[in-house]
Amino acid sequence: MVGVEYCLYVAAFATLFATAAVALYGVLAKENVVKKVIALTILGDTVNTIAILVGFRVAPKVAPPILPTLRPSKEALRIFASTAVDPIPQALVITAIVINLAVTAFLLFLAVRAYALYGTLNYGEIMRIRRGEGA
Repeated sequence: MVGVEYCLYVAAFATLFATAAVALYGVLAKENVVKKVIALTILGDTVNTIAILVGFRVAPKVAPPILPTLRPSKEALRIFASTAVDPIPQALVITAIVINLAVTAFLLFLAVRAYALYGTLNYGEIMRIRRGEGA
């Protein structure tokens, strides 16, 4: 019989992948630049959550990734390896969050400049104005 934890784990992955698909649709299909930036931010946050979920460990007692002694025994290392959380996804996610914040700020700056230059945030209208087809 499948455990409840496993079902919740699968449901979380399914929800996150569905959210990523909707965000990707927003990035590709929407014409408004601000909506594209919002969808891109949601996509980045969803990917970060997936990375954290990959590093998650279902165990009765989860330990932090810190060895309690400088010279642990083989049994202590075995217990540590089976209960410690993987710190690599956490480190990658905190870096990705900072990068996502910087990219979002930059894209919003570009959206403000585009609105100041073209008077619209609609990507199709901006391209039409740039080609010289009029407003």
